[in-house]
Amino acid sequence: MAKYVYRFGGGTAEGSAAMKDLLGGKGANLAEMARIGIPVPPGFTITTEVCRYYYANGGRYPEGMEEEVKAGIAFLEEQTGRRFGDPENPLLVSVRSGAPVSMPGMMDTILNLGLNDRSVEAIAGKIDPRFAYDSYRRLIAMYGNVVLGFK
Repeated sequence: MAKYVYRFGGGTAEGSAAMKDLLGGKGANLAEMARIGIPVPPGFTITTEVCRYYYANGGRYPEGMEEEVKAGIAFLEEQTGRRFGDPENPLLVSVRSGAPVSMPGMMDTILNLGLNDRSVEAIAGKIDPRFAYDSYRRLIAMYGNVVLGFK
């Protein structure tokens, strides 16, 4: 069975700089930094094979990918002590596009995925409320633009 998710950080590096075609430049370089011991926040990269499969198969994802992404989220939860969807201590993730070569400003990004109506209230009680609500506003705007195609 093919591998679709490669983890990095927290002493783990399932990829390397040599895997740019599979992991994109950003994913490969993050894996390489983790591999050589540079501290990087934990994360995971979904391979370019998934994108190719998606377009070749009418917008469907390969079998097993969803389970690998769930395992990637569990890895992040374990590394950070936070839980995705937890209203009091949410795991917030960034979803970034990648390519084998750097293309600053050309690829889509969604920041603060994991914020919701309940978690933003909890975060606003712990930090500057304006920052918390602005982060949530930016998530909604990015999601609307990138995922839903709102301009």
